[in-house]
Amino acid sequence: MEGERWSSSRRGVMANHELEIDSLLPLPPATFHILLALAGEDRHGYAIIQDVAARTRGELKLSAGTLYRSVQRMQEQGLIVETRERPAPEDDDERRRYYRITPFGEAVAKVEARRLTQLVKMARAKGFVPGRS
Repeated sequence: MEGERWSSSRRGVMANHELEIDSLLPLPPATFHILLALAGEDRHGYAIIQDVAARTRGELKLSAGTLYRSVQRMQEQGLIVETRERPAPEDDDERRRYYRITPFGEAVAKVEARRLTQLVKMARAKGFVPGRS
């Protein structure tokens, strides 16, 4: 009986988590790209801008305003946090703020990636994208 209550309670937590994720989708492109930039390591704002530009081969260039508005919103949503950990002093500038993706941010990015994958599969099936359907 106790196990059943835990299981039922656990399902409720998971359902709430899924609802919370669903409420954020679809992600704005800047948000998804920022999450991708932070997936491998903590980064400061300018490093995020550089990573996004490099990964998109210059197709997406985040302005400082777009980046910091997105960062603020993403912190409020629990997708990222500002970290107090710093690189070695010789590699650091005390004015920089470093950001880290949260486990919730990783979960949201994974669900968004699956959503985008399904969208591409549908487009491919209709002949809008080359490749196998």
